[in-house]
Amino acid sequence: MRSIAILNQKGGVGKTTTAVNLSAALAASGQRVFLIDLDPQAHATLHLGLNPADCTASMYDVLTGQAPLAEIRQQAGENLWVAGSHIDLAAAEVELVGVVGREIILRDKLAEDAATRETAPDFQPFDYLIVDCPPSLGVLTLNALAAVEEVILPLQPHFLALHGLSKLLQTVELVAKRLNDRLRLAGVVLCLYESGTRLAAEVGSDVEQFFAGQQRRHPAWSDARTFQTRIRRNIRLAEAPSFGQSIFQYAPDSNGAEDYRRLAQELLEAAVVH
Repeated sequence: MRSIAILNQKGGVGKTTTAVNLSAALAASGQRVFLIDLDPQAHATLHLGLNPADCTASMYDVLTGQAPLAEIRQQAGENLWVAGSHIDLAAAEVELVGVVGREIILRDKLAEDAATRETAPDFQPFDYLIVDCPPSLGVLTLNALAAVEEVILPLQPHFLALHGLSKLLQTVELVAKRLNDRLRLAGVVLCLYESGTRLAAEVGSDVEQFFAGQQRRHPAWSDARTFQTRIRRNIRLAEAPSFGQSIFQYAPDSNGAEDYRRLAQELLEAAVVH
């Protein structure tokens, strides 16, 4: 199973939009996808038409030991399952502070879930695990980074695009060193992209040069790249969450749907290469 965290400590850059629609695109291509919503805002959960208020348990209950993943996992479409979030998850940041091994709870829960599922007579493994992280670098994000093997960083192309990137790289390095030596930054995907502006092109070039020009390239991000697919600014992408649908359900012929299909294909092709 390929496991990926969608991460950026800044909000409003297309993080959840990417987590949901990349998951949906992979599922539409025949991959079995498990999406975990680790953001207390529960936007990924709502985006897929699930109401946190109607759920008897959420990722909060999983991380606090009150429920297994199997109990909260729901099917949100063909080949697509989601473990929903709830505002209660915000309390987990505080409640887990004194817990020994708090950074690897999700990893342990995923291992338990896999072991249980493998004993089922109709067992079918997931091909992709996608984790939508909160816009912060706290305990929840550390749990995600300790549990996955790859990180994708959605970035909005404006003049502050590189601001905070070094902090993210330091976090990835630290987690790779102390908690998860398999962790790698797969790359950056430019979202809310306006191809007609010089600024967007310049920022894309700056990001590529940033990675290419680093003399000290830590193994955790030495192979990071900028994905060729640009997620164009598209009103349909902004509208889809209010209908509880992915872009492929809401506007399958839109630029947003085309871009996420291409991003999913690029990700699949990268897996073949590796």
